[in-house]
Amino acid sequence: MVNPSIVIPNRRMFLGTAAAAVAAGMLPSQGRADESAVGEGQLHAAPFRFDVTPPMGHSLCGGWIKPVVGVDDPLEAIGFVLLGSGKPIVICSVDWTGLLNEAHVEWRAALAEAAGTTIDRVAVHCVHQHNAPFACLEAENIVLAQGDLPHIVELDYFRRCLDSGRSAVAAAMKAVKPVTHIAHGESKVEKVAGNRRILGPEGKVISQRGSSSKDPKHHEFPEGLIDPMLKTVAFYHNDEKLIACHYYACHPMSYYGDGRVSSDFCGLARKQLQMSEPGCTHLYFNGCGGNIGAGKYNDGSPEMRPVLTQRILDGMVSAAAGLRPEKIASLKWASVDILPPTDPRYSEEEIMKGINDHSQSVVNRNRPSFVVSWIRRHRKNIPITLSSLHVNNVSLLHLPSETFVEYQLAAQQTASDRFVACAAYGDGGPWYIPTAKAYPQGGYEVSVAWCDARIDEILTGGINSLLKSAT
Repeated sequence: MVNPSIVIPNRRMFLGTAAAAVAAGMLPSQGRADESAVGEGQLHAAPFRFDVTPPMGHSLCGGWIKPVVGVDDPLEAIGFVLLGSGKPIVICSVDWTGLLNEAHVEWRAALAEAAGTTIDRVAVHCVHQHNAPFACLEAENIVLAQGDLPHIVELDYFRRCLDSGRSAVAAAMKAVKPVTHIAHGESKVEKVAGNRRILGPEGKVISQRGSSSKDPKHHEFPEGLIDPMLKTVAFYHNDEKLIACHYYACHPMSYYGDGRVSSDFCGLARKQLQMSEPGCTHLYFNGCGGNIGAGKYNDGSPEMRPVLTQRILDGMVSAAAGLRPEKIASLKWASVDILPPTDPRYSEEEIMKGINDHSQSVVNRNRPSFVVSWIRRHRKNIPITLSSLHVNNVSLLHLPSETFVEYQLAAQQTASDRFVACAAYGDGGPWYIPTAKAYPQGGYEVSVAWCDARIDEILTGGINSLLKSAT
């Protein structure tokens, strides 16, 4: 259970709900926005980072792949606090598979407490590497009650990470740096992303390309619908680059399941860039890559990891070459709460019967605990918070879960006069978020989407509300 001292005040702040509003999926607290003129010398930043590498033997990817047997490279949580424009703003990226439901709320609450702000002004996102932890506290409670299932996330380790986060933010707040300028750039990434969903002539999914594939047919199919652009947004003190946020939509796994902890090719690219620019804090965000993977170009061999790493790194370096700092004239933070309904095909009672069936495989008992967690979370009326940071003509969108790339492309089109960068994999409670059009097409992603097709209209409405708040 989440610490009541954290959750109860936040639920009051979030909700005050009427039943009709919850049923509609949009909550009354939608449209929170705060705009402040940014005066000379007013804006400051406090970059932070802390280690979140799991201990030996810890579960990876929810407990249904091999647990930790070694660490190839450590996992990090990296972020920054922006001060000087209303209450502090916190943005953080974590090298974990996911943070879901109350686990995501607890992370945001811990960082908010350390930064002296409110939880609605904190965005936390996972990169979604699979040889990494997948944290859902209610799911952990469910599997612990079984007595014979591997952990989802070990609670002592989870709490240690929160304590490390509080300490890192508190230390960073004592060494803030002035922020005066912002810049943005983008570059096409070659031979990484491809759409995972291969449709047949009847408009149904006939094959899942995945993050890797040894099937030559998967390599022959075209890339399909993707966003090929890696976007970078950087903050400066005059001409000194302080923070660089990189965004690209693609599942970030070259291979996994061997128990070797790694930030994988996107994290490794970020680390190489960090080494070459030690004075700048680099963050990587996975965009709306729920239906995007590297399987067209990646055969899953260890030799492909450095190849994919270099392709992402090339995109980062190329995007950075286009950065042209301009003085920050305006800054606005906005947030909106949504609570999309659970798909009626899911019955908590029936799912729990399967989890209680000890003859089933681990994956068939552990993974269903995530949908039960969402059902129970929805029953408690704990919303998903979408948020955005608008600086000059740049908009950073903070979105939940494994969102399909169509949402990202639509956001960019809706605000075509702005530079829109999307970070997905925030609150992972709903698991996959397909478009309404994708549901009748079938496929893996639809089979593990805990909300029904109504989520499309609800999420799109929330995104549009955030984009409108920029003007």
